[in-house]
Amino acid sequence: MSEAALSIKNRRVTVRLLRCVMNVMLNPQAENETDELSSAQSENLILAAIPPHEYEAIREFLEPYPLRMRESLGEPGESPEWVYFPVNGIVSVLTVLENGMMIEFATVGREGTTGVPLVVGLDESNLTLISQMPGTALRIRAQDFREQLKYCAGFAEAIRCYSGVMFALLAQSAACNRAHHVDERCARWLLMTHDQAGGNDFPVTQEFLAQMLGVSRPGVAASAAALQKAGLVSYHRGEMTIVDRPGLEKAACECYEVIVHQFDRLRTLRHY
Repeated sequence: MSEAALSIKNRRVTVRLLRCVMNVMLNPQAENETDELSSAQSENLILAAIPPHEYEAIREFLEPYPLRMRESLGEPGESPEWVYFPVNGIVSVLTVLENGMMIEFATVGREGTTGVPLVVGLDESNLTLISQMPGTALRIRAQDFREQLKYCAGFAEAIRCYSGVMFALLAQSAACNRAHHVDERCARWLLMTHDQAGGNDFPVTQEFLAQMLGVSRPGVAASAAALQKAGLVSYHRGEMTIVDRPGLEKAACECYEVIVHQFDRLRTLRHY
């Protein structure tokens, strides 16, 4: 790095530190928010893989954000204002067709971020982001996200690794939607949601599950009923409970194991 570039970078860091100190002095609650950001780092696999000195620089731009059920976080054709790092909760990434039909092709939980389109230059994509499950996230403005990728090598490497995982997931999802029975796909979706939810119970309606799988509501109702009859899940008034996890894994298509293997790549990243 040239002396001029290094000088600019140092000035930016100094300004950030001064802003942080002033924020704590003028806002007593800022210190508590800083503690919250530090705690949340270990909960998101991408942020946990960032070296401490890089996270100190990035943390200034992060803010906690509550994920509300079915909240829209991004619309097709719009340039994203925010990039989200879920701490708990799940964000669905969908494609919306002309007739209004929505089909999910990826989910983002505590293992990732919604920033992949920006990494590959899709400032305006055809994607819709919806908060699938309530929880919390850290978010950063899209412009600041791009800037930090330039100056934080560890952060950029973690994002690149996650982007590769997401592309592998997209390829597998496309094959799964074309080749596998809705019962198998439903089991796979429930397993992935179970992994990201962190508990055996999570909210989901049959209408929403049908949208995510791109099938009719009667079709997904029949699949859910079959899984419940087999004693693998329990469903009552919009609340899904995983009863027999090993049995549900056997009922799912091969894609679940492939996706889990891809996500295991993220767990090999060094965590701080």
